[in-house]
Amino acid sequence: MESYLDLTRLTLGLGDDWEIDRVLLDEQKQQVDIYISHLGGSLVCPETGETGTLYDHRKERTWRHLDCYEFKCFVHCRVPRIKSSVGVRTIKTPWANASNRYTDAFERWTINLLQATKNQTKTAKLLRSKFDTVNRILHRSVVRGMRRRSLDAIAHVSIDEKAFQRGHSYATIVSDSARGVVLDIGEGRDKVSTKTLLNRLLAAKKGAVTTITTDMWKAYITTVQELFPEARLIHDRFHLIRYLNKGIDQVRRREVKQHKELKYSRYALLKNEQNRTQKQDEIFKVIQAANLQVSVAWRLREEFKAIFECKTWSDAKQYFQRWFESVKEAAVKEIMKVAEMFERHLTGVCNALCHEQSNARAERINGKIQEVKTIGRGYRKFENFRSVILFFCGDLDLYPQHSR
Repeated sequence: MESYLDLTRLTLGLGDDWEIDRVLLDEQKQQVDIYISHLGGSLVCPETGETGTLYDHRKERTWRHLDCYEFKCFVHCRVPRIKSSVGVRTIKTPWANASNRYTDAFERWTINLLQATKNQTKTAKLLRSKFDTVNRILHRSVVRGMRRRSLDAIAHVSIDEKAFQRGHSYATIVSDSARGVVLDIGEGRDKVSTKTLLNRLLAAKKGAVTTITTDMWKAYITTVQELFPEARLIHDRFHLIRYLNKGIDQVRRREVKQHKELKYSRYALLKNEQNRTQKQDEIFKVIQAANLQVSVAWRLREEFKAIFECKTWSDAKQYFQRWFESVKEAAVKEIMKVAEMFERHLTGVCNALCHEQSNARAERINGKIQEVKTIGRGYRKFENFRSVILFFCGDLDLYPQHSR
């Protein structure tokens, strides 16, 4: 018992002014109850820092603590109150925030389990706790992490979108391109919501942001040009290839009606050579030998990839113009539509061709977000969606300060 009491004192952060009065074990309830009291002496007001003596005690409060083997563990204490210049105040306890019903150590363990399971329901089940408790800890830890975070080193920003509900409900995700972490999320993807999000997040850092990568969504482009006129706008390589892949698939869908060999060929055409399976490689060779328009579309995409080697903006522009002429000669209408869109946004496209910044990390974040959505089975409220994504993808300092 002596060693258990020492361990309990350590996990609760008890100093010499706190004493464990008794420990009760209830085998039927599988529960351990630890009763703590303050030894008296000098007390400190949590608001003013004034020292004083005991005024009275609050009614007994209970906090959930780390389990003891298979037994739930609860801490009980009548916390002292002090009278200072601002009135009667409850002193701080070393094991928990005054408003919580769980200890800092329990909160830290909950955060660790959440990061492992990525699922609030499973975490609550493992802890034998209420879902609301886990959800409250998640939200509180995000608020704490956002308050501690610094944006001083942000120079390269990515803006992307993510659907979080059925029926075209989108969120705008702003991330740090250099570190690949989410900075914040805003509800909607129109100009007003995007402008509100960027102003709230980066209003004081406008001069420090040097590049912003986006897709070709008009609201993002116009907002960036308005708020960050000195930053370089980049339509990154990942999105450019995604537009071309979409065009290739549209050609395939059109031609499959007359050419049955195109059935089940989508991924054979969209994957890079090194990523194809043996079967996909065989399908790809059959399609290339057939000399269909989808083969021409695939070739145009590969030619476009080649101009990523450009080192200067002027070289990128020249290569793009040559590629654009090849697209016009090929006359594949789906790819022509993509090429015309690229031409309308030529500056951002050429920036992507000769600049190292990319939304690839933002897209990897998008993959993580999709994983969290799938495991969590969706989110009905945007506030929950935002907190969950910042919890898992924000690289925040989530833990309570006094946890052990």
